[in-house]
Amino acid sequence: MSDNLQDRGPADRARVNVHEAHEVRYWTQKFNCSAELLRAAVAKAGVLADAVDRELRNRAA
Repeated sequence: MSDNLQDRGPADRARVNVHEAHEVRYWTQKFNCSAELLRAAVAKAGVLADAVDRELRNRAA
């Protein structure tokens, strides 16, 4: 099943997918960060949204 590009949110709101442009847009807006920072946080913390959120908060502190 292919992605519905009309859906502006991620298919699984518990996981951050940095391989789909529409999901990167969603997560960068949600976390108020750049795409590069989002990708770095995912690389370090994994794909779970809660872990990415914690990683981004730790970087800001």
